[in-house]
Amino acid sequence: MASSPAQVQALLALPFNDLIFQAQQVHRQHFDPNTVQLSTLLSIKTGKCSEDCAYCSQSARHETEIEDHDLMPLADVLTAARAAKKSGASRFCMGAAWRGPKQKDLTPVLDMVRQVKAMGLETCVTLGMLKEGQAQQLAEAGLDYYNHNLDTAEEYYSNIVGSHSYEDRLATLNKVRDAGINVCCGGIVGMGESRQQRAQFIAELASLDPVPESVPINLLVRIPGTPLDQSLSGAEQVEPLEFVRTIATARIILPTSFVRLSAGRSEMSDSLQALCFFAGANSIFYGDELLTTDNPGVAKDQALFEALGIMPMNQMSRATAATS
Repeated sequence: MASSPAQVQALLALPFNDLIFQAQQVHRQHFDPNTVQLSTLLSIKTGKCSEDCAYCSQSARHETEIEDHDLMPLADVLTAARAAKKSGASRFCMGAAWRGPKQKDLTPVLDMVRQVKAMGLETCVTLGMLKEGQAQQLAEAGLDYYNHNLDTAEEYYSNIVGSHSYEDRLATLNKVRDAGINVCCGGIVGMGESRQQRAQFIAELASLDPVPESVPINLLVRIPGTPLDQSLSGAEQVEPLEFVRTIATARIILPTSFVRLSAGRSEMSDSLQALCFFAGANSIFYGDELLTTDNPGVAKDQALFEALGIMPMNQMSRATAATS
C-alpha cells in the first residue's frame, strides 16, 4: 500500500481510538487477530563489527561490555534451534555481526540454513550487506527470509550510520528480492527521530516493491558505551502510546506484512504489549535473549498469551488441521 509521508503522518495524528479501530479492521481483513507468529533469534557471531551504527553494542568502534565470540559451531546452533522449536517457535533467525560475509564466512552459514530448515523450521539470517551471488547461494540452501533493516528514515539515516549508506541497504534488499527470498525489513523507534521522520520511515518501507513480508519494529534499547546512549542521555524514551500509534500505522500502511514487536519488549508492561497486539502486531521474537539484549522469557510470554487468548501461529495451524 504505497503512501506518502504526509498520508502516514496524518494517520499518526488521528485520535487514538480512531487509529486503533482502523488498524483492527485492516488486521482482521488479512490475519487471524488472535494468533502471533513466533521467531527465535540467535547471535551466531557476536561483536568485532567494523560498522559504526550508533545504537549497536557489537561495533568494534564502541566501548561496550558485550563479549565477542566467533562463528558458533554448527552443533551449538542446531541445539539452539531444537530448543526454539520445542518451545513453540516457527522461525529460527541467525544473526552475525559482519559488515557483510566473506565466502569463508558464508559457507558454514549455508550449512546452518540447510540443517535448521530440515528440522521443519522457517529460516532467516541477518549477515549485513551481501555481495553479488551470495543471495543466490542462500536461496539455493533453502533460506526463507533475509533480514536487513532500513533502521530509520533516509533523511535521518546519516545521524545513525556513517560507515555505509542508505543506498547500500537498498542494494542488499534488491539482491535478496532478485534471489526469490522473502524480505524482513524494519527499523528502530526512539533514536531521536521526529514523528515526521517516523512517518517517512514507514512510507519508505511501503515504497519497497513488493513490501517486506516481515516488518520488525524495535524500540531502542539504550546500551552503555554506544553513541546513542550518550547523545540521548537524560532524554525521555518514546512515550508508550506513541509507540502503539507507530505499530497501528505500520499495520494500516503494510496490511499484509507480519508486524513484529522486536527489541525493547523487556521494558514494556504486559498492558503495553497487549495494546500493541490490539493495534496489529502479530509477531514477536521469542526466547530469553535477543542477540545481545534481554528478552522476556518463554514462560512470561506464554502467560501473556494465555491471558489474552492468543495462540502461537504454528499451534493454531496444528489445531486447525486436527479438527479438519
